[in-house]
Amino acid sequence: MKYAVIKVVNGNFFVHSEGFTDIDKAKVSFFQLCATLWNTPDVLDASVMIVDDKLGIQNGYWEHITHSEAE
Repeated sequence: MKYAVIKVVNGNFFVHSEGFTDIDKAKVSFFQLCATLWNTPDVLDASVMIVDDKLGIQNGYWEHITHSEAE
């Protein structure tokens, strides 16, 4: 099975990284991306997830990130 890390940032969809066959490597990419987005104040709303090649979210790896415009 192959895995990808996908994100939606301020309403725009992206494949952040793809082609993982090892779920642990996908997790590293997921957590690094989440940390980056949590520390980026101009990201008002984002979702990040690990999906398989059928677009199923893997093991609950889904994060919703929000910042208010006042921050």
